[in-house]
Amino acid sequence: QLQASGGGLVQPGGSLRLSCAASTFTLAYYAIGWFRQAPGKEREGIASISSSDNTTDYANSVKGRFTISRDNAKNTVYLQMNSLKAEDTAVYYCALRLGRVATMLAHFYDYWGQGTLVTVSS
Repeated sequence: QLQASGGGLVQPGGSLRLSCAASTFTLAYYAIGWFRQAPGKEREGIASISSSDNTTDYANSVKGRFTISRDNAKNTVYLQMNSLKAEDTAVYYCALRLGRVATMLAHFYDYWGQGTLVTVSS
């Protein structure tokens, strides 16, 4: 029901844009979060966007480098990632909360995409 895409191999300092699309939900009505899980580490919330007023929030580790946004016409939420670092290497997931207010706490989310791998390496 949620499809995350756009991952790949990128050099340090490079950029990627991840997409989160849905086939059965109108994403504009719901809060969306992006999460990542690196090998051997717990899943962490990195960005979120509310549906009530499109308020965004970011983890300190990505603030100023990553941007979450919506394109309601395409029913897609994006995560623009700039100035990528080796420590950004992880599987990235998008998630949907059946509510309007976003959070970066994973247990509040109801549906998850399958994940897309981002590898930052020279």
